[in-house]
Amino acid sequence: MNKPKQQGQQINIELGEKEAEGTYSNLAIITHSPAEFIIDFTRVVPGVPKAKVLSRIITTPQHAKMLLKALKENIDKFESRFGEIKMEMPQNQHFGFVPPKGGPEKVN
Repeated sequence: MNKPKQQGQQINIELGEKEAEGTYSNLAIITHSPAEFIIDFTRVVPGVPKAKVLSRIITTPQHAKMLLKALKENIDKFESRFGEIKMEMPQNQHFGFVPPKGGPEKVN
């Protein structure tokens, strides 16, 4: 028995001039609740103690997982073509989070 081929829906996506320029970000802060993931993109500049959120993306947990899968697939393709992406992170930095100097605050 032959199964009919499913045809994917084609989506026409428009890219505006402003959006096509893009925004550089070197830090993403991710938070979540049971219903959504929030990704705040910012840019940290050495010597500047404050960073402004440049863009916020709010999505469902399912779409966040699909994004993770798509990023992994694209990173794998990139590395197979250009070589491994080196991860050189400062000693106490964990994916964009830097603990305060002197360790966590103590609560009395």
